[in-house]
Formats: sequence, structure tokens, C-alpha cells
Amino acid sequence: MSKKKNVSTEAAVTSARTRKQAALKPKTKLAQLEAMLRRPDGATVEQISKSLAWHTHSVRGAMSGALKKKQGLTITSEKTDTGRRVYRIAA
Repeated sequence: MSKKKNVSTEAAVTSARTRKQAALKPKTKLAQLEAMLRRPDGATVEQISKSLAWHTHSVRGAMSGALKKKQGLTITSEKTDTGRRVYRIAA
């Protein structure tokens, strides 16, 4: 005799995992951008553009327009030893 799998139990576990993952990940790209800038080490334009699949000028525009002007956040930039700029949202 073969065992039958309980499909409803597997579906419940899978949907619970999906809900947890969805709750952890920001829904919009602007929310993802804000989350990257809130990290303690910040983010470079290159990291953000690769993560969001945006051009670098789009990243700069979103930081300037949506985050600074519309949401009123203070974004700081710091030049590292390698010459790259790291952007952060000021605490």
C-alpha cells in the first residue's frame, strides 16, 4: 500500500512560508531602496541599481525626488577609501 500525502497540510505550510517571506521583503522598489539606505553600512548607487534593475540616474532621481523631497528624509553621502560614495538615511 502506498501512503497518500495530505495536500491541505502541505499547502498550509507553503502558504505560511510565503506569507512570512512577503512580510519581510518590502513590496515596492522605493521601499526596497529605503530599506537599503537604512542599513548601517548604507549602499552605493551601483549596489542599488543592480538590486533594483534600475539605471544609475534613476537611482539618484528616486533618492532626490521621492525620498528627499516627497518623504522629507535626510540622505547623507560619504566617500570611502576606494573612491565610491556610500549613501545612508540619517538617523
